[in-house]
Formats: sequence, C-alpha cells, structure tokens
Amino acid sequence: MPMVGFGTWTLKGQQGKKIILDALAAGYRLIDTAHMYGNEDIVGEAVAESRIPRDEIFITTKLCGTRAGYKLARQGIEESLERLQTDYIDLLLIHEPYAEAGDMYRALTEAYRSGQIRAIGISNFNAREYLTFIETCGIIPMVNQVECHVYYRRKELQQTLEAHGTKMQAWSPFTEGQKPIFREPVLQEVGKKYGKTAAQIALQYLVQQGISVIPKSSHRDRMIENLDIFDTTLTPDDIDRIYQLETGKTLFGWYDD
Repeated sequence: MPMVGFGTWTLKGQQGKKIILDALAAGYRLIDTAHMYGNEDIVGEAVAESRIPRDEIFITTKLCGTRAGYKLARQGIEESLERLQTDYIDLLLIHEPYAEAGDMYRALTEAYRSGQIRAIGISNFNAREYLTFIETCGIIPMVNQVECHVYYRRKELQQTLEAHGTKMQAWSPFTEGQKPIFREPVLQEVGKKYGKTAAQIALQYLVQQGISVIPKSSHRDRMIENLDIFDTTLTPDDIDRIYQLETGKTLFGWYDD
C-alpha cells in the first residue's frame, strides 16, 4: 500500500473524473473512495481510462451504513466491484463502528479468502472500539483509517493498533479546512530548513512515523507537491517541535478517545 494516496471525497461527475485522472498522471497509485462518497463509478472509469495497469493501482473503498449487515455487505462488495470495473479490491474497510460491524466483517472476510478483496480493515474506530472488535473478528483488521493530523496525532491509538498488527492511515491530514494548517508557523519554519512547504512537512511528519496519508487536492501542482516528500527526513527535534501542536481533540466530533 503506498504511503501517500489520493482522497476523492466530494469529487463527482466528469470534473471529478478529470481530477482523478490528473492525480493518476501526477503519480498517485492509491485512490481512496467509499460507498458514502457516491463516486466509485468515476474512480473505476478514471482507472480504466488512465491505461495504467490495474495491478499498479491500489484501490481502497468502504462500506457504509446502508450496507450494515452480512447480506447487505455481500451485496455492497459486488456493487463496488461492478462500479469500480475491477475483479478485486485492494483494501475494503467498514466505514464506521456500526452495531452490525461484526456481521459486515464476516462478509469482508469471506471475500478476502476468495480473492475478491486483497486486504480488509475498518475506519473511524477508536481504541476502545477496536479492542472490543478484535476480540471476535477473526482476521485482525489490516488498516484502521481515522482522522489524524498534526493537531490530533493519536499516538496512543497508533501504538494500540500496531501492538495487534493493524496499521493506522490518516484521513484529513490537512484538517479539511478546519485549521489554517498551510499557514502554521511551526510547519513553515521547519519547512524552510528543507525547502519544503508547510503542507509537505505536515504529511512527512505522519509518514515518517509510519502513518500512510490520503490528502485531497483538485490542483495538479498541489498534487505533485504532496507526493514530493520522500527526499526529506525530519530530525527528532523537528518531530518533537511539531508535536507541540497536539491538542488531543478531534476536529470533526467522530471520536471519544
């Protein structure tokens, strides 16, 4: 799974497909979508039209509450495969900790064992919900995709996940506009040392600590910039300094940690 992917939330229609094609042309090889986004179809079209071999692209999607339950989840998997125009999904997640998550995960597990899904996981589970879930889920989730950014690093959650074999992935690494992260003085000052932008430092801070990220952008130059972080290594002092931005609070009200 690539450490930097491309988020597609809010992308719709032909304009949305063009943006996804731009991202693929810029070098992205992880495309993140979801039933809830209502755009799996344009992701599938963009992947097909890109002419990039399917096995070079990592597609993540998620089942939401409309497919909560075993039979509905099985149906949702088939729907995703059809809309994405593919015979396998690289990573399928349960979008939220629904009451029916266990039954949904049973459907994911069967599809994983049959080869329809290459990896399975969850999204937006806090540590308590995660630990309860893995007591009975069978296959340990390979990924937990959660809100994570410089203001909400969630180090303890990552430690809990990794102790049991689950990787943490960050949605909202730029806070979805909730904070002026691109003007954050600490990130700008650290960036000056390396000739990088505040945005690049915000991503590198997470990636360097083993958290994959899925930023969004509709601008080609910003897409390229967000991928251009792997020639920089932050020092322990840099990381400690950025950690001072930590608030310990969600910006979206999803979690009770």
